[in-house]
Amino acid sequence: MKILVIEDDRQAASYLAKGLKEAGHVVDVANDGKEGLFLAGAEHYDVMIVDRMLPGRDGLSLVQVLRAAGNDTPVLFLSALGSVDDRVKGLKAGGDDYLTKPFAFSELLARIEVLVRRRGAGQPQTRLAVGDLELDLLSRSVRRAGKAIDLLPREFSLLEYLMRNAGSVVTRTMMLENVWDYHFDPQTNVIDVHIARLRQKIDKDFPTPLIHTVRGAGYSLRAAEG
Repeated sequence: MKILVIEDDRQAASYLAKGLKEAGHVVDVANDGKEGLFLAGAEHYDVMIVDRMLPGRDGLSLVQVLRAAGNDTPVLFLSALGSVDDRVKGLKAGGDDYLTKPFAFSELLARIEVLVRRRGAGQPQTRLAVGDLELDLLSRSVRRAGKAIDLLPREFSLLEYLMRNAGSVVTRTMMLENVWDYHFDPQTNVIDVHIARLRQKIDKDFPTPLIHTVRGAGYSLRAAEG
């Protein structure tokens, strides 16, 4: 995804940009409201992350101007202002979601994914496909090149998460938090064990591997290029 981060705290903006890029996204950063408004109007973005308190133009009025101009790009407000009244103001100004600081980066990524999925979903998504790999959420079945593949429940959940993030780098922490619901590092090789099992079932009998190791980062599921 192409993401615009509008954040005046340069250290926070750098942290956000680094994490989003590591997750496979393209990121532009604006450090004040005026620059953010200009970029939002000049470029197409899949989602915008907007701080409430900005120099030049505050986040609320920035989003109000965008909405009045017909810009419907999903907006996630990110702010230290976390009272119910603050969140309500953000949503009424045209924000689609509101996350208070400090936050877990995995939650930020999940909320972004939900916003983009919600925007593009005319009907609930029940089928995922990457290359010749297909996953049916209703029947809980997986096929590759027409061949049925039997997966255990946890393997199915892991594959679903990888496919929903196809083309992006998925870290071990992201998988632990989103598939196992571990919000700490349990010092276990559970990820590597399950990835190895998935590879045996998904890639072993096929000429082109889909699950790739990204050294020092995690894993990525992607179809062959070209």
